[in-house]
Amino acid sequence: MRAPYGLNIIDNCMICPVREEHLFCNLPLPAVQRLNEIKSTAVYPKTTMLFIEGQEPRGVFVLCAGKAKLFTSSSDGKTIITKISGAGDVLGLNATISNRPYEVTAEMMEPGQANFIARDALLQFLREYGEVALRVAEQLSRNYYTAYEEIRTLGLTSSPSEKFAKLLLSWSPKAGRANEPAQLKLTLTHEEIAEMIGTTRETVSRLFADFKKKQLLQLKGSTLIIRNKPALEKMLNS
Repeated sequence: MRAPYGLNIIDNCMICPVREEHLFCNLPLPAVQRLNEIKSTAVYPKTTMLFIEGQEPRGVFVLCAGKAKLFTSSSDGKTIITKISGAGDVLGLNATISNRPYEVTAEMMEPGQANFIARDALLQFLREYGEVALRVAEQLSRNYYTAYEEIRTLGLTSSPSEKFAKLLLSWSPKAGRANEPAQLKLTLTHEEIAEMIGTTRETVSRLFADFKKKQLLQLKGSTLIIRNKPALEKMLNS
């Protein structure tokens, strides 16, 4: 089904192209059929807030298309982006399961589609399908370790250049040879990258210039080429 923003709306989870890859996507047939019954589908324009930090948990959003940034803010307006989510990711899971306020704000970075599952319906779904409940428990554990690594990066990494190197490495494809350049589409602004590594936009601009000078990366329009992964890894181990 064609929709605004050039998106192909996926109304049926049975025919979703990413259903083999993520938490609520690769499920037994009866569970997928039940999921179809309890979710509601909507298209969201860029900058839409799916939920806001401190809001009571209404349920989860399963991204089907587009990207969303998850961020937290301090009382003085300082913002830290904790994750960039893509198709297949489940947003708001921690808060919805624990029945505590959303710990972050989720904002669409580009037009996209998401399926919403209300909290009561989700909990009943997990009661009915033990395999899905186990997968949710595994996902919550992974979320914990991801948060732990973020704290280590922000709190123990000594310099912005190390944090930037670690971020670039996290963007690099896992497959392929270590010495091969990696290409990816850069959709983040310098301000957003700064919010991911806990620094300023000006510092990020200087880091890009410095890393280009050292031939660690290259920019061609919106294409980012990571040219020397071994050198970036060496920065973290020095």
